[in-house]
Amino acid sequence: MAEIKKATAKKSDKKSDSKPAEKKANKRGAARLAAVQALYQMDIGGAGINDIFAEFESHWLGNEVEGDQYLPAEEAFFQDIVAGVLRDQNKLDPLIDEALSKGWPLARIEAILRAVMRAGAYELEHRKDIPARVIVSEYVAVAHAFVEDDETGMVNAVLDLIARRFRADEFSR
Repeated sequence: MAEIKKATAKKSDKKSDSKPAEKKANKRGAARLAAVQALYQMDIGGAGINDIFAEFESHWLGNEVEGDQYLPAEEAFFQDIVAGVLRDQNKLDPLIDEALSKGWPLARIEAILRAVMRAGAYELEHRKDIPARVIVSEYVAVAHAFVEDDETGMVNAVLDLIARRFRADEFSR
């Protein structure tokens, strides 16, 4: 959980007088970050969805942990991403595999990057209310909290290909 602490601590110094739209965006950003961490934990530790939801909602989302204040997250958005990735993982993984370079199947990618790409791919397919470019940008930022620049470039490339597949109309403008 050190990864989520480091990543959320960076974002918690926002001024409280921000506009309502910014607050919603911040809550969604925190939800994305928490969803990626939850998916990562489930991937490497085998935790179940109910345990993950209970842990994150009672101990992480919007709480202070080890002296760091976590941003409040939009819980319904967090739950939608985690549950949606789990429900659609058999469909999402082949899409991601197809977008990855030959010789680098998803199984060879670090668990945290798998979580980022699965969550991003899920949103690109199911969250038409959010522009594709915003989703890609948000997940590249989430990846930055955990990995080096070259790996975030891979996340950007993979999610961009998936975005163009699901939302070609958004890129033809």
